[in-house]
Amino acid sequence: MYKILKKQELVPNIHLVKFLAPAIAKKAQPGQFVIITVDEKGERIPLTIADWDKTEGSITVVFMEVGTTTQRFALLNTGDSIDSLVGPLGIPAHIEKVGTVVCVGGCYGIAAIMPIARAMKEAGNKVISIIEARSKYLLFWEDELKSVSDQLIVTTGDGSYAPQGWIPDQLTQIFEGEEKVDLIFAIGCTFMMKLASETSKPFDIKTIVHLNSIMVDGTGMCGCCRVLVGGETKFACVDGPEFDGHQVDWDVLLSRQSGYQDLEIQSLQNWESRNWRRTK
Repeated sequence: MYKILKKQELVPNIHLVKFLAPAIAKKAQPGQFVIITVDEKGERIPLTIADWDKTEGSITVVFMEVGTTTQRFALLNTGDSIDSLVGPLGIPAHIEKVGTVVCVGGCYGIAAIMPIARAMKEAGNKVISIIEARSKYLLFWEDELKSVSDQLIVTTGDGSYAPQGWIPDQLTQIFEGEEKVDLIFAIGCTFMMKLASETSKPFDIKTIVHLNSIMVDGTGMCGCCRVLVGGETKFACVDGPEFDGHQVDWDVLLSRQSGYQDLEIQSLQNWESRNWRRTK
């Protein structure tokens, strides 16, 4: 059992959870993830490590309520425990000094991009971070990202805060300006990473994405997380999660992610129905 040291709702439906996990904290690196199981009958879900503290022996994840498991996870509080926590998994982000690096994050990806931006800054790069949300009330960790970036750009879909628009709009402005960008990291929903990759491709700027395909065991044995990259089948859990966004077959990935959509909706409806009865 892994104890929750801190639970916080950052914005509606997006939560921060800090776990006591000394062994994982000791080895965690930027870009890696963990797989959690809320209870012994729960499904296994991957979550990117947003932060860690080796001295405290803790790791932090940030997740969004989407389906049954994440809604059940969101009901836990400080002092509660989950059944299992496995990690760190995946190949760490490749960190080196390359020049100017743009780190983009949307939704829960705002937290996931934080360790990479910090590491790239510590490696001597100029770091420009871009974060997006549908509206101002869905933004978080601005100060945290600002502290590890040379420049922070914030954009909202409804224009309620900062410029109206999305990450591809901000990327285009940078590319068409005087700044020479050497590398891009993008983490967030699949559609955002797809658009960011399509935006950077005509400018021939290497774009690294962290794929969040469906995953079960996290060790490359089940094959559920397979993705098509450069015409070859890769496993996001052991070959990634870091891939060249210009080589990813986004249509295949989006199709695979929606493969269990009807069952996921049914599961959530059943769980909500049972949970509603308990409160009556």
